Amino acid sequence: MKYVVVESGGKQYNAVEGGLISVDRLQQEEGDVITLDQVLLVVEEDNVIVGTPVVKGASVKAKVVEHYKGRKILVFHYKSRENYRKKSGHRQQYTRLQVESILVE
Repeated sequence: MKYVVVESGGKQYNAVEGGLISVDRLQQEEGDVITLDQVLLVVEEDNVIVGTPVVKGASVKAKVVEHYKGRKILVFHYKSRENYRKKSGHRQQYTRLQVESILVE
């Protein structure tokens, strides 16, 4: 089985050919094919290639499947005996990517 660890938006994700990964929202439109070239680790069977910090010549081609919002996170601030309550929420935006191919030169 061949998989890689790829970096996008300052976070690291495990990617497998044919698999889906959810990354922080990207500016590309749905249906676009993008190339992620920040590959940190490549694993093929027993062969492991670790980048310093990235693997030279390695890239991942992925197709943008959809943009969506994550579940709502509630933030509640409260101070006892001061009648202070503040409630707000946040929904992070994500992009779902379909990994089409992993290229290693």
